[in-house]
Amino acid sequence: MEVPGAGYVVLTLLVALFGAVSLKYARRLVTVARVLRRGVRTGGECVRVETEPYNRSDATRHFFVFHTADGTRVEFEDLASWSTTEGTPVTVTYDPRDPKGTATVAGRGTWPPVLQSLALTAGCGMAALGFATLLWFEIFGGG
Repeated sequence: MEVPGAGYVVLTLLVALFGAVSLKYARRLVTVARVLRRGVRTGGECVRVETEPYNRSDATRHFFVFHTADGTRVEFEDLASWSTTEGTPVTVTYDPRDPKGTATVAGRGTWPPVLQSLALTAGCGMAALGFATLLWFEIFGGG
């Protein structure tokens, strides 16, 4: 039994999903680029590494902590390499006006934060464009 229009719905949802993720990381890219140019650098460390159920290697989350100039403890999640473990010292860059929202790990042993955000933005953007193209051809045909 085939549901009429199901292909359109699936393709539309995929365009929306990958488009939203691409926009999220594009915003992060702008924030990270601004913070790396004008932000405050300080030392921090990885305080927790969480893995998703079934220990999938692609589902690791890294949490870091640092202290602002006024002594406020800030914990944030950021992308990190697989070799980053609990207790690993890192360099953190942040905007003093919004430390939690702008903090990023920037230092040796990590992919540069700009490249991480750029890769995710480009990859998800290309996926959204690809699914949008498929949707276009489904609706209007190839000829």
